[in-house]
Amino acid sequence: MKKPNDLGPVTAGIPKKLRKHRETAVSKASVRRPPKASLEFSFSLKPADIARHLDRFVIGQKEAKKVLSVALCDHFQHVRLSLEGHEAPFYQKQNVLLLGPTGVGKTHLIRSAADLIGVPFVKADATKFSETGYVGGDVDDLVRDLIRRAGGDVNRASHGIVYLDEVDKLASRPESGRDVSGRGVQTNLLKIMEDGDVPVLSPNDVTGQLQSAMTAARGNTPGMPDSISTKHILFIASGAFVGLDEIVTSRLGQSTMATAKALGQSNTSDFIRFGLEPEFIGRLPVRAACHALDEDDLYQVLGKSESSLIHQYERSFGAYGIKLRFEPDALRKLAAPNARVRRDGVVVECPAVELVPGDLIELEAGDAVPADARLVQTFGLARTTKRRTLPTLPRTTSPLPLDPQARARPISPSPWPSINSSTARSSASSARRWTAPAHSKC
Repeated sequence: MKKPNDLGPVTAGIPKKLRKHRETAVSKASVRRPPKASLEFSFSLKPADIARHLDRFVIGQKEAKKVLSVALCDHFQHVRLSLEGHEAPFYQKQNVLLLGPTGVGKTHLIRSAADLIGVPFVKADATKFSETGYVGGDVDDLVRDLIRRAGGDVNRASHGIVYLDEVDKLASRPESGRDVSGRGVQTNLLKIMEDGDVPVLSPNDVTGQLQSAMTAARGNTPGMPDSISTKHILFIASGAFVGLDEIVTSRLGQSTMATAKALGQSNTSDFIRFGLEPEFIGRLPVRAACHALDEDDLYQVLGKSESSLIHQYERSFGAYGIKLRFEPDALRKLAAPNARVRRDGVVVECPAVELVPGDLIELEAGDAVPADARLVQTFGLARTTKRRTLPTLPRTTSPLPLDPQARARPISPSPWPSINSSTARSSASSARRWTAPAHSKC
C-alpha cells in the first residue's frame, strides 16, 4: 500500500525542491485535521520556483507568470508569518487581476499554482451572481465552495484561492446594456475580498442546516466554527475586457496600439471608465496582461506543455496497446489557423495561409479575421465600439450571386470598407462574408 505522500508518476520530472513541497502539501491534505490544522501551514517557495513550475504547464505569458509568482509568494509568506504570530500591520492583500482574451491560459496558471502550493482552489463565473433580491447566486457561495473543496476543513479553506472569471461582465456601461445587478455584485464582493466573515452554512440552505443539526447532535463535529474569515483567502479575477485597449490608447493620445501592450498600460482610471466601481478595482492592486496565442505558441502548447491534449490522446490509445506518435510537421499543421471559405458554391475549411484572391471568407461572432479582406455582405452587423469599427450596413436577405470564375478575375474597387487581419476581429451578432483581395499569412 502506498503512503499518503507517495504520488507515484504524478511527481515524475518535478524538481526535488518542488516535489518535496508538493508531497508535504498533498500528505497534509489527505488527512482530516482538527480545527488547529491551519497553524501547520508552511510555505517556503520563491517566485522563481513558482515560475518554473508554471513553465511546465503554460507556454509563454512570461510577464503574467512573473507578476503572479511574486504576488503568490508575497501573500502566502504573509499568511505563514501571521499564523506564526508575526503578522505585519497595515498589510494590503495582493489580490490579482488578469487581463487577456479567452483561451490564453489564465485559468491554467492559477490552477497549476494552487496545485503546487497545496491550497484549495475554486473557480466561478462572475455572471452567475446577482445582487441580493435578484435571481442568481450569492457571492458568499464562493467561500462555501472553498470549504467543500477543502473537505469541510474550515481552517484549511481559510487560506485558499478563489478565482473569479468574466469580471468584465460586471461593468456598468450604458452602451453594453448590462443591468444594474452588476454594480450590486461588485459591492457585495467588497466585503469578502478584503477581510470579512462568511457563515459556513447558507441561511437559504435548509438541507445543510438540518444535516448540520443532526451531525452536531451525534457529536461528530466538535468545535465546528460557524463562520470563516476571508482575511487570508487570495482572490484572483480575470476577464477579456474588450474595448479597454481603446480607452487606454485614447488616454495616451495614440491612434493604435497592440491589445496586449495597451492592457499592460491600463490604470485604475481606465477601469473606472470601463464601468467598474472604484472600490472594487481598488481591491485588485496586482494586475497582469496576457497576450493572444499565435501559431508558434499553439505549436509549443501541443508539443511541449505537460498538460497538452496530445498526451491525453497518447494515453487513450496506449490503453488499447496502441503507440501513438505525432510528428512535428503534423503538430505544426494542427496549430495553424483555418478559415471557412466558399469556393465554387461549396464551403470548405482550409489553412489561412492558402487563401487566394477571390475567396469568400465566412465569419461568425468571435472569429479572428484570417486575412486582409473587404466586406461584401453582412447579416445583423452591429457597432460595438467607436474606434476601428465598421458602419452599420443595410441588411440583406439573399446571398450574392456566386461566379465560378470570380477567383480568376481581378477584384474591382469596392465601396465597402476593408479589414486588416492584424487589428480587426469579428464582433457581429451573426455570420458575415468577406473576400480576400490578396494572399495574407495569419
